[in-house]
Amino acid sequence: MPEDDERPDPSTAGRATGVVTVGMCVGMCVAVWWPAFTLGAWGRLFFEQELAVWAASSAALLIVLFRHHGEQHRKRRAAALMLPSVWLVLALTVEDHGGFLDALTGALGDTVAVLGLPATMWVLARIMWPDFGAGLLSPARRALVVALVLSIAVASYLLGVHHAAFLTCEDFTVSGNSEPPGCAPAAPGSASGR
Repeated sequence: MPEDDERPDPSTAGRATGVVTVGMCVGMCVAVWWPAFTLGAWGRLFFEQELAVWAASSAALLIVLFRHHGEQHRKRRAAALMLPSVWLVLALTVEDHGGFLDALTGALGDTVAVLGLPATMWVLARIMWPDFGAGLLSPARRALVVALVLSIAVASYLLGVHHAAFLTCEDFTVSGNSEPPGCAPAAPGSASGR
C-alpha cells in the first residue's frame, strides 16, 4: 500500500476551517498594515482609514442587530461594533481645542482605525460561520492568528518609521500621498529614486 494511502484525509470541516483561518489572517493583515504604516510614517492616521472602519463596523452592527438567529454574544458584538460610531459622534460634537477630550477622541480614533477592521472581520466571520469559534479553531490557533496580525501591524509601523531607508519622497508623491517627515529625496538621474 502506498504511503499516501495510509494518511487519513483531513475532514471537509477541517479543510474549510483551515481555508477560513488563512483567509481571515491574510485579510486582517492586509487591513491593518496601511493604518500601522501610516502611523509610523506620518505619526497619525488619515481620515479615510478611520471612516472606512466606521463604515465596515456600522454594516456589521446592522447585521448583528437584525439577525435573529441564536446569537450567544450578540450584545457584546454589538457594543464592540458601536465603538467606531461612538468615536465619530465624539469627533463631531467634542470641541475641546486641544484639551483632554480632544486627545481622548484622537486616541480612540487611532485605536478604532488600527484594531477596528480586524475586529470587524472577525465578528463577520463568526456571524457567517457560527461554528468557526466553537471548537473548530483551537485556542492555540486563535492565538497564532492574533500574533500574526499583531506582528504584521508592528512590522508595518516600524517600516513606516524607517521609510527613508527604502522609499523616497517621490515614491510617496507618485502614489498620491503627501511626503512624510524625513523622507529621502530621490537620487539624481534615477527613475524611481532608488
